[in-house]
Amino acid sequence: MANVAKKVSWSGRDPRDEDEDGPAGESTPLLNGTGPGAPGGSRQFTPSSLLRTGQLSNVDLNEDVRELETELPRPYPNEIPHNEKLLSLKYESLDYDNSENQLFLEEERRINHAAFRTVEIKRWVICAMIGILTGLVACFIDIVVENLAGLKYRVVKDNIDKFTEKGGLSFSLLLWATLNASVVMVGSVIVAFIEPVAAGSGIPQIKCYLNGVKIPHVVRLKTLVIKVCGVILSVVGGLAVGKEGPMIHSGAVIAAGISQGRSTSLKRDFKIFEYFRRDTEKRDFVSAGAAAGVSAAFGAPVGGVLFSLEEGASFWNQFLTWRIFFASMISTFTLNSVLSVYHGNAWDLSSPGLINFGRFDNEKMGYTIQEIPIFIFMGVVGGILGALFNALNYWLTMFRIRYIHRPCLQVIEAMLVAAVTAAVGFVMIYCSRDCQPIQGSTVAYPLQLFCADGEYNSMATAFFNTPEKSVVNLFHDPPGSYNPMTLGMFTLMYFFLACWTYGLTVSAGVFIPSLLIGAAWGRLFGISLSYLTKGSIWADPGKYALMGAAAQLGGIVRMTLSLTVIMMEATGNVTYGFPIMLVLMTAKIVGDYFVEGLYDMHIQLQSVPFLHWEAPVTSHSLTAREVMSTPVTCLRRIERVGTVVDILSDTSSNHNGFPVVESNPDTTQVAGLRGLILRSQLIVLLKHKVFVERANLSLVQRRLKLKDFRDAYPRFPPIQSIHVSQDERECMIDLSEFMNPSPYTVPQEASLPRVFKLFRALGLRHLVVVDNRNEVVGMVTRKDLARYRLGKEGLEELSLAQT
Repeated sequence: MANVAKKVSWSGRDPRDEDEDGPAGESTPLLNGTGPGAPGGSRQFTPSSLLRTGQLSNVDLNEDVRELETELPRPYPNEIPHNEKLLSLKYESLDYDNSENQLFLEEERRINHAAFRTVEIKRWVICAMIGILTGLVACFIDIVVENLAGLKYRVVKDNIDKFTEKGGLSFSLLLWATLNASVVMVGSVIVAFIEPVAAGSGIPQIKCYLNGVKIPHVVRLKTLVIKVCGVILSVVGGLAVGKEGPMIHSGAVIAAGISQGRSTSLKRDFKIFEYFRRDTEKRDFVSAGAAAGVSAAFGAPVGGVLFSLEEGASFWNQFLTWRIFFASMISTFTLNSVLSVYHGNAWDLSSPGLINFGRFDNEKMGYTIQEIPIFIFMGVVGGILGALFNALNYWLTMFRIRYIHRPCLQVIEAMLVAAVTAAVGFVMIYCSRDCQPIQGSTVAYPLQLFCADGEYNSMATAFFNTPEKSVVNLFHDPPGSYNPMTLGMFTLMYFFLACWTYGLTVSAGVFIPSLLIGAAWGRLFGISLSYLTKGSIWADPGKYALMGAAAQLGGIVRMTLSLTVIMMEATGNVTYGFPIMLVLMTAKIVGDYFVEGLYDMHIQLQSVPFLHWEAPVTSHSLTAREVMSTPVTCLRRIERVGTVVDILSDTSSNHNGFPVVESNPDTTQVAGLRGLILRSQLIVLLKHKVFVERANLSLVQRRLKLKDFRDAYPRFPPIQSIHVSQDERECMIDLSEFMNPSPYTVPQEASLPRVFKLFRALGLRHLVVVDNRNEVVGMVTRKDLARYRLGKEGLEELSLAQT
């Protein structure tokens, strides 16, 4: 088993950084191997961070417990060994199952019908705020990108026009490459050194969060700021990326922040939405935020809801559907209103999303039944090209994990890709002799180069533009606007550039590059058909550009239902619903035959314990007894404080749930299961000193309420920050009213699919395994189920990384 002492998160986070989303002082996830907190690795804390007084109520929940550097930092290894057959134990789960203890039940019983109605109104208000803020963030990104990219292209265009006449175009190439590399350098630096989780589109991370996996920093305010700035700089820097994908992550972060009514980064707590401070409620709002992000990106509110259902949300209900749709509608309406005012046509509402594919005319671009087999063939091509894209990106990502793990190397690689992208674009524009008349053209920055007066270089419409505008041009430019050689060379080069770019330490999405690649080869396909059929009316290149774009995107990300509706809403034409669905289903079926979808592949590469909808189909031979973790650390209903502190302080185990049993302290015989209590709950009890001197004494008054647990959520203090004196260690703590008295259990003979279905459907974190006497014999957690998966040779069991 690989033993790696270097932390690698979604983009290679420095090992000295902390996990501020989880318990302070605990390390961020390892990709593979060991790290601080592993056996043999001792953790020490600064004296100022340890409270030496007995007043545990003085613990500052926002105080970071920092590790003391006891030795000189080791140099980075040249290579980090990586094995994709491992599953990391360092990713914690989220508590999606409510703990129905006495405190919870008493609070729920006190709430009357009017109070419940108030809570429901608050949910709708939060969804409206999510939609408004997501739309405003999308407007900000779009306006800034438009202005900065326009400035860059004007400067380069003026320079090229100047040197075309008197020679010296090499300076123009150098200027273009330098501008790109400089802008991308800033965007990569802020991601690599400040918030690495902001890299990429963020869709895999949000999928994991909604699946129940805690990804450190994923819904932090700092992540949102870096994400927005990073995606602006990536697009302006000319990389083969889009700004639509990161909107999904941005919407999720906005939703997580608003629903909690406070910000630990800004040290503000408004107490307005206290009721929603638990993982279950937060998950539902994050689903709404992801949908609002899709809606703002494509102007597709229904597509946003379906995206959240198909790709994101692991748990769903009818009321949630309506709230998510409401947030999506508000998001696209906000974006439409603001951008319409910005563009000077306030009453037109013609900008429903960051990208608008434009209107497709039914008369000119209708389809006939003879074209259905052609569309299916394009789906096959899209599936094969998508599988090739994913396979190449897989090996490239493995190389990055092993060798490009230092932040400085990641920044250098991003600058190199930006410079190469500019150089490739310049060389292809320079070598192209595809000149088109400029009259009636919609090209924003036409480059003449060596074309005659009144003409422009058509290769420049693809490279010398933002990817969103290039996609729309390929959809709607009239027949004859592009030479087949131009489209073929552009498809080939942009395919490899986009593949190289995805996975860089920059904030960027893969939606638009995929659409652009597909639109290029789709238009080429349409031109070829037109030649073969002597210019038949149904061989319109714009229609085939749309089908190619759908095929390529479907082949890469493997979405079907949501992508069909997104494409329909973005084109404003329901007529194409059937052919787009055919193309996407074909692309998915063909692509899945070769390799997984891009997002699932990256989740697997990060060794995340992700649970799919169903257990592996050949796993009925396994039972709970074979998959459970054992032995289990149990607590008695009335337990000694010292015992609780020792169990929580044990660095060799990092259990987060403890079965509570009824047992006689004088015997070693363990009695039946009485309940389950979480590590976070025990820490709050110790912090507030909820214990008495002797077991036969009861508390005079109940001092703790659910509010005390919500105030500590989500960053519960580490056990090392809580001081318990020697005398207090001998006190007793009664867990009866704080434990969940009805935890879910399964008999040890239950089959793996049955255990999986119960665990997955209910959003559990712990599932207790009992024998026929109701005695605890084991515990099933996420990692126990995620390590079994269906491989090419049947059911395989992943190794668990050491912790």
